[in-house]
Amino acid sequence: MKVYYDLHIHSALSPCASDDMTPNNVINMSLLKGLNVIAITDHNCAKNVEVFMMLGERKGLTIIPGMEVQTKEEVHMLCYFYTLDACLAFQDMWERSLTRIPNRPDYFGNQLILDENDDVVGEYPLLLLTSSAYSVKDVFQLINGIGVAVFAHVDRSSYSVLSNLGFIPSDVPISSLEVSKYISPKDFLTKYPNYSKYRILQSSDAHYLGDIMERENYLELENAVTISIKDILDVLKNVA
Repeated sequence: MKVYYDLHIHSALSPCASDDMTPNNVINMSLLKGLNVIAITDHNCAKNVEVFMMLGERKGLTIIPGMEVQTKEEVHMLCYFYTLDACLAFQDMWERSLTRIPNRPDYFGNQLILDENDDVVGEYPLLLLTSSAYSVKDVFQLINGIGVAVFAHVDRSSYSVLSNLGFIPSDVPISSLEVSKYISPKDFLTKYPNYSKYRILQSSDAHYLGDIMERENYLELENAVTISIKDILDVLKNVA
C-alpha cells in the first residue's frame, strides 16, 4: 500500500505559524491535496494534537501525534508517537525542560489552543521557540519504546543536525532523516551520498495552508489493508 504523507505540519499553536492553521483547515487542505497521513508537529508542544486526531478519524485522514523539539544543541528533531497518551506524557516531561520565557504574541506570534470547531479555547503562555535542557542523545533515550525520532530538515543551514553538529551521531538509533521541501531526496543524496544508508523523508514544515505537500511522497506499507500509526512508524524505524 502506498501512503502519501506530510509528516511535518505546524498548527496555530506554533507562534511562527499562521492563525489559519486550524484543525479543520489543515485537515481539509490535506485531503484536498490527496494525502493519506499527516503529522502535527508543533514546536515543543502537543496541545492541539488530540483535536486533530479526533477530527482526522472522522474525516478519514490518519494523524500521527508528534512534536518538533529543540534540543540544547539547538537541533530540531521530529518526534512521532505510537499513541496520543505517549505523546502527551512526553510533552509534559519536555515542557519542564524548557526555559520559562513568557510569550510575546505581538512579537513572536500567537500560540493558539483550538477545539473541534476551530474556536480558540486557550493560548499557551510560555514561548515555545526555546531550547530544552535535553540533548540530542537524550531524545533517543526518552522516546525509546514509545515512538520514533527523526532529524528535521537536515539540508537547512540552521536548526539542523548537520548545520549545528556537522554530522549524524553514530551512537544514536536513527534510520530516517527529513529534508525540506526545497530539495528532493534524490538531489540530497546526490549532494551527500554518504547518507544513502538512511531513509530520506521529505515533508513541508508547513506554517501556512498553502505550504502543505502535494501528493508527491509516499511510504510503502507491506501487507497492510488499513493505515495504522504503528505500521507507519515501524517503517520509519527501518532503513529503506
